[in-house]
Amino acid sequence: MSWTRLLAVAHKELTQILRDSRSLFIVIIMPVVLVLLFGYGVNLDLKNLPIAVWDRDGSQQSQDLLKHFAASRYFHIKQVAGDYHSLSRALDAGDVRMVIVIPWDFSARMSDGRPVEVQALVDGSDDNTANILIGYAQAIIQSYSAQSQLTWLRSRGVALQPSLVSTDTRTWFNENLESSDFIIPGVLALVMSVIGAFLTSLTIAREWERGTMEQLISTPVSAMEIMLGKLAPYFVLGMIDTLISAAIAVFWFQVPFRGSFWTLLLSSAMFLIVVLSLGFFISVIAKGQFAASQIALVITFLPAFLLSGFLFAIEQMPPALQLITHIIPARYYVSVLKKIFLKGSPVSMLYVDLIPLAIFSLVLGALATRSFHKRLD
Repeated sequence: MSWTRLLAVAHKELTQILRDSRSLFIVIIMPVVLVLLFGYGVNLDLKNLPIAVWDRDGSQQSQDLLKHFAASRYFHIKQVAGDYHSLSRALDAGDVRMVIVIPWDFSARMSDGRPVEVQALVDGSDDNTANILIGYAQAIIQSYSAQSQLTWLRSRGVALQPSLVSTDTRTWFNENLESSDFIIPGVLALVMSVIGAFLTSLTIAREWERGTMEQLISTPVSAMEIMLGKLAPYFVLGMIDTLISAAIAVFWFQVPFRGSFWTLLLSSAMFLIVVLSLGFFISVIAKGQFAASQIALVITFLPAFLLSGFLFAIEQMPPALQLITHIIPARYYVSVLKKIFLKGSPVSMLYVDLIPLAIFSLVLGALATRSFHKRLD
């Protein structure tokens, strides 16, 4: 293998990238856009959800309960209604996500120590949000009920025993439970998929469409030199984009980075070899830029988005899909990224993900090498 010929092919491919405005947009702008888009646009934290209330009792006790809702960071009392019609209209129009109705005998029942029910009407068009709303509301009401019960018992001279069992909760790795810290590291897998598979899927297909493959075949450059020369610029650009995306995540979005920088580079290089090899293989068999780009999108970007654990927990998927995720390379890379950024896991604890990545890189690298030959058929 001649390094001179390899570098000449790499220089030719780099020149082609610089002349193609679409490729430049994907290489330079797309990583930044993806990180900013997911960092600001995708937020799984449900806070300040609009609710409406109707206090039919109007007592000090009922107002105290509503103050608990107002003080919560999860709720924002947007409307105070005086009848069911206005509550129903607000819920139907989507102005509020939940309605709280306090009954007319709330304070009387509380004073007598009798049970009382608070009505909660929830917009169930989004079942996930509805379930979370119900959980938040129940937690607030139960907390208020426990405090009121203690006050009622003390007012009657009842001696209270301290609770023998309590829960001391501490959150590790994502102390503030910020969804951005969970989402943004996985964006690097999407960036690598776009840069790697999508762009390299056009390399050989472009040569066939433009009629320059015959000229390339007639040169003394070997098939291995053509493949490595064409993939080398994308490998360098992919690593640069990875560093840019990681820098935006750490310095702009303040995502903690507790692991090793060299482990990040190693795992990123392994995953980049996987997607580059896959993209090159697609380019060889497709022989058309449109077909190659569509195949690359379906095979790499969509599985990385849906089946890698990037947004949706693999454990919550149907068993059949859980089995399929084991052949998705992005699954292991996303797992490594979250462990490096949030947990700071050493390399000794990453072998369960790094070994499958290494196997994928070897298999797909060999597949890409054997698929390309210097002939016209």
